[in-house]
Amino acid sequence: MVDQVEPNPEKDPSDWTTGDEPMTGPQKSYLQTLAQEAGEEVPDNLTKAEASERIDALQKATGRGS
Repeated sequence: MVDQVEPNPEKDPSDWTTGDEPMTGPQKSYLQTLAQEAGEEVPDNLTKAEASERIDALQKATGRGS
């Protein structure tokens, strides 16, 4: 039996070694777009991990997620 390996396994943002660094420019831009669609405000001082989690939640809220 051969184990199936995900081509791009997802790692929990809380386990990221750079998760406590400030969010990236692309994260901030996409987060602002999603937040606007969802009618929400997003703080400017999120970490990479916090931004990723917020993006996931807003994608679900706006129907943009997969």
